[in-house]
Amino acid sequence: MFVSNKEIEIRYAETDQMGVVYHSNYIIWLELGRTQLIHDLGFSVTQLEADGYVSPVMDISIQYKAAMRYGQVATVRTWIESHGKLRTVYGYEVLHEDGTVAVTAKSEHILVKKESFRPVSLGKVDPKWDRKYKEIERKEA
Repeated sequence: MFVSNKEIEIRYAETDQMGVVYHSNYIIWLELGRTQLIHDLGFSVTQLEADGYVSPVMDISIQYKAAMRYGQVATVRTWIESHGKLRTVYGYEVLHEDGTVAVTAKSEHILVKKESFRPVSLGKVDPKWDRKYKEIERKEA
């Protein structure tokens, strides 16, 4: 299984009054992880958008396990959980520097034409990208 890693230096502005990372910031970090995965595979979200396509989130689930704080470095691990004709599910872990899991999450995306929001298959837009996702999607044991 191919896993991409993205380090995030936790900024003071990302914390709440209790001194821990505010919950919605993790979702921003998941998107950083997703775009890092795409970049690591040699593809470009920017080019996809320039070609007239966007990939909205259809569903997201996140489980908070261990608080993170200002000054720490988080590592977002991202992989392809599943990839079908119209939907891709990304899997994530956000880890403390010692490997402790802070967050687990999944996000489900579709690909749509920017002007109409009509769904389109990644295989029709970029067959190479589609094949790569099918190749690396998580295989259950």
